[in-house]
Amino acid sequence: MVILALVLPTWAGITYVGLVRARRGDEPPWPRAPRTPRTAAKKAAWIAALAYLAGGALHLYGLSYMPFLFPEDACWFKAGTKVYPDHSSALPVSLVCRGTEIVPWWVNPGLLVLAVTAVGATVASVVLAVRRRRAG
Repeated sequence: MVILALVLPTWAGITYVGLVRARRGDEPPWPRAPRTPRTAAKKAAWIAALAYLAGGALHLYGLSYMPFLFPEDACWFKAGTKVYPDHSSALPVSLVCRGTEIVPWWVNPGLLVLAVTAVGATVASVVLAVRRRRAG
């Protein structure tokens, strides 16, 4: 929700300003370096690395809800009832105690978004690096 509330309006504002400048014919106040396949491949690789790192951190956070040594303690600490979990799994991250899902709802969609971003950026960086090698 934070992404939708902060990043999306910021991105829309930046895009709007760019469109207005392009329509007026104004040049940006700074010289822009030309885009090369090398810089694009580097940028995609950085995005992929950050997505992998954030996805790993989010998955570790989700796994903090899992029952490891004493399953009934997981329900006790997270839901307040000393019962054995009805169901638990690591992917998708899930812990159900007395019919109630304990893991926050945003963990699994977040993992999906980060996984798609990481794989897409990895493929893009490889394709751009191969194009650069072929071009010269």
